[in-house]
Amino acid sequence: MSARRSHFIDLSPFRASPAFTRMWIGSTLAGLGGQLTIVAIMLHMYELTGSTFAVAMIAVAGLAPMVVAGLYGGMLADAFDRRRVALVAATITLGSTVLLAGVAWAQLETVWWLYALSIVNSAANTVVMAARQAIVPRLIPRELLPAASALNGITFGIMVMAGPALAGVLVAFAGYAWTYSIDVVLMSSLFLGLWTLPSIRPEGVIVRPGLESLRDGWRFLKKASNIRLQFILDIIAMTFGQPLALFPAVGAVLLGGGPITTGVLTASVAAGAFLSSVFSGPVGRVRRQGLGIERAIIVYGGSITAFGLVLGAAALGWFAPVSVGETAPNVTLIIAAALVLAVSGAADNVSSIFRSTMLQAAVPDAIRGRLQGVFIVVVAGGPRLGALYAGTLATLAALWFPPLLGGLIIIGLVSLLVRLSPRFRTYDAAHPAP
Repeated sequence: MSARRSHFIDLSPFRASPAFTRMWIGSTLAGLGGQLTIVAIMLHMYELTGSTFAVAMIAVAGLAPMVVAGLYGGMLADAFDRRRVALVAATITLGSTVLLAGVAWAQLETVWWLYALSIVNSAANTVVMAARQAIVPRLIPRELLPAASALNGITFGIMVMAGPALAGVLVAFAGYAWTYSIDVVLMSSLFLGLWTLPSIRPEGVIVRPGLESLRDGWRFLKKASNIRLQFILDIIAMTFGQPLALFPAVGAVLLGGGPITTGVLTASVAAGAFLSSVFSGPVGRVRRQGLGIERAIIVYGGSITAFGLVLGAAALGWFAPVSVGETAPNVTLIIAAALVLAVSGAADNVSSIFRSTMLQAAVPDAIRGRLQGVFIVVVAGGPRLGALYAGTLATLAALWFPPLLGGLIIIGLVSLLVRLSPRFRTYDAAHPAP
């Protein structure tokens, strides 16, 4: 029985640190609430404008502020008490959500209100994430960092699987004002974990926020080949292997089923991440984490290639249902697509566990906040580049072509870059080196 249990997620971080437990619970509930607001704002924007372009511009408009917030938030986390930085940023996040709910209750919402408040909310939350991730290694032992990262995969799965569906139901039956108000309640839980923390000031030489702090972080990153390469690998994976922007068209044109298929495909990615965290016990025992990152991303690239093949089969009419109507679902290929996307979600989550652990263990505390800020920018910015790649190539060629080509590019580039960096392949978690 003990051997079997060892395959399940390691809950030792909860037992080792009540402070980490409270912060994880608060972050999970707040993240779920954040998903409610993200989806509700998108639906709200479409209702006000009737324009998918206006909806897409929510993400585009927030990109530059998010990058600035990630970098500056990391500098703040390396210069001041991280608990205080996270609390101030969380207060701004909560305030923007309260104002959003108030505007909706007063029926004063406009396009510019939605843009402005979503930007403030996203930027402030980015600072919270940078500070919070820099706090984690101060709460639990180094050997439990992989388990803590796997628990974050549970959080992501809950957010992405439950959040959008719950938002749709709430908007449909209760309205926007109630949906935003529920997020206010859930967002308040973020303070549960942060308020009870002790003061956590960075250790080592402190550099005040500004250009010198940025240069100091850049100088470290230039020497930290392992950390630098994991950033590059993640950007490659997300740029060439992020098919999310294709899902609506795939459901409408290739696989049939419309929005339901889109929801199934999206949930499949999150389900894969969730299940890989549930069964992440062996992941925490892997010492050669650089090699683990390489293999996980190659599996990710292979699953994205397989998704392209499934779409290609749909384009050829394979397993097409004998039914009247263009949106009749191709159930066989929808199931196949969902399975390979679940594998992609699982592989991406395993890679994320290793990357996050490496970052938290190998980077000195005095500069950890800045590197966490860069990490957040990479993680959030990569999918936006991926949407641009997939959307452009699908427009110029076909829906199945971006994932098919992108998956092969990922496998080739990642294999080449890691082979050229033997130090990364031999990285030992027992002796972390940036």
